[in-house]
Amino acid sequence: MNQPIGVFDSGYGGLTILREIVRKLPQYDYVYLGDNARTPYGTRSFDTVYQYTLECVRHLFDRGCRLVVLACNTASAKALRNIQQLDLPVIAPDRRVLGVIRPTTEVIGNYSKSGNVGILATRGTVTSESYVVEIDKCFPDLQVFQEACPMWVPLVENGEYASPGADYFVKQHLDRLLQKSPAIDTILLACTHYPLLIDKIRQFAPADATILSQGGIVADSLADYLVRHPEIDEQCSKQGRRIFLTTDSTDDFDRQATNFYGESVRSVHLAL
Repeated sequence: MNQPIGVFDSGYGGLTILREIVRKLPQYDYVYLGDNARTPYGTRSFDTVYQYTLECVRHLFDRGCRLVVLACNTASAKALRNIQQLDLPVIAPDRRVLGVIRPTTEVIGNYSKSGNVGILATRGTVTSESYVVEIDKCFPDLQVFQEACPMWVPLVENGEYASPGADYFVKQHLDRLLQKSPAIDTILLACTHYPLLIDKIRQFAPADATILSQGGIVADSLADYLVRHPEIDEQCSKQGRRIFLTTDSTDDFDRQATNFYGESVRSVHLAL
């Protein structure tokens, strides 16, 4: 029976997470769902993000997924807890939904010597305070400073992430973040689009700062989760198959996906 691992994002960014998961766990089957028709999620209300995310999770369940990863910081911040606590016990008590915030906050303090970390994210993720709350649970002595970067996702999705035009917006937000605390020595890219800006970020960040992307962290966490939950692992099919779904244009998705996933894909349109 085909029971893939579902990976959900509001658009393309989650492909940077999927890329690292596949690199770490290539034997599993995966279904990626990008809700491109309704992106961006970062500017939407909590209720809207919750409803959209739940709808997509339900679809992945209908496709046989026993485990779904919300490879989207906004969905993890605004929808994950409700889905885990309110919906799963009623609609799918034997299935699991994981996010990207908890795995990151469980390790971020290990990278900082100064005890000052910076979070670069969408406005929705920053406003949710999810990182501040979760980091405090794991590293209560850590000082956390956030900066919303509303122009970064449009830059990436319009293919401008490597252009000179991106310099202004990357430098602007890094400067603002470091003004909040010059002692910041660890900077988390808390949006799955931001790894495409990594070269620009390194250019304008302090030379000795650690820049963290989430893909490898989430992949390691998922591998550990499957070891700790063999009853879930046994249900996941392992034929190395990949399916890509988008709620918008497949041509646009396939063209953009190459930048995020690192190889060409052929997607299927999904009408929700």
